[in-house]
Amino acid sequence: MIYTIVWSPPATGQLATLWTLATDRQEVTDSARRIEVELRVDAHLKGIPFILSRIYSDDPLAVLYRVDPGDCMVRIVAVKRIV
Repeated sequence: MIYTIVWSPPATGQLATLWTLATDRQEVTDSARRIEVELRVDAHLKGIPFILSRIYSDDPLAVLYRVDPGDCMVRIVAVKRIV
């Protein structure tokens, strides 16, 4: 299944802060892009289940996301730096 990726406003703000503080901004940008590419296809099967959400990581970032199969949408609700 193909999903549309949507970043919640808090997740967008977190990503912006991580990028601003990073010494390796391109690595953060590339990680966010790879996460979006990976979650576009079969997001409901990827990552680790966590309560009503899932966690997916791609160094140096990890995202908490929710899948809505009815709307074919993935909503990224939080992002953290893991490395």
